Amino acid sequence: MQHVVVVPYDPRWAEEFLREAEKIARILGDNCAAVHHIGSTAVEGLAAKPIIDIMPVVRDLTRADACRAAFEAIGYEWMGEFGIAGRRYLRKGGDERTHQVHIFAESDTENVARHLAVRDHLRTHPRDAAEYGALKIRLAEQFPYDIDGYCDGKDAFVRALEKRALGKGE
Repeated sequence: MQHVVVVPYDPRWAEEFLREAEKIARILGDNCAAVHHIGSTAVEGLAAKPIIDIMPVVRDLTRADACRAAFEAIGYEWMGEFGIAGRRYLRKGGDERTHQVHIFAESDTENVARHLAVRDHLRTHPRDAAEYGALKIRLAEQFPYDIDGYCDGKDAFVRALEKRALGKGE
């Protein structure tokens, strides 16, 4: 059972991203167009679950599929699309995971733009970041062993945030 813990921002998250991004880029080789740090650990000052979210963008998703064994060799669990069509989701650490990888094809501009827009919005809107951090802390306290309850509690806030980040209202 996953323990939902939200902690204060840790500057080591940026370093950990860089170390892992190097490994990922090596595995993906010339298929790798970019590797982005996304999610709350990518926003300086934002409280977060201590899980590094990484978004590699590849030229060809089927070529990324061929790298499954190499990812598994460095500790990742290959989860397939895992609820988002066109994504490859990998996690390291099982229920107490330390890293999550979300691979998208560069042609999937909607998902790539959405993740980057939310990250960039939180980086440049400290009030939204503070509100989001406070919400996550409250939810982690309310749902310490209920990841679905935690995620459901964030859902409306995240959807509204995404709309603002993409310039679609609110």
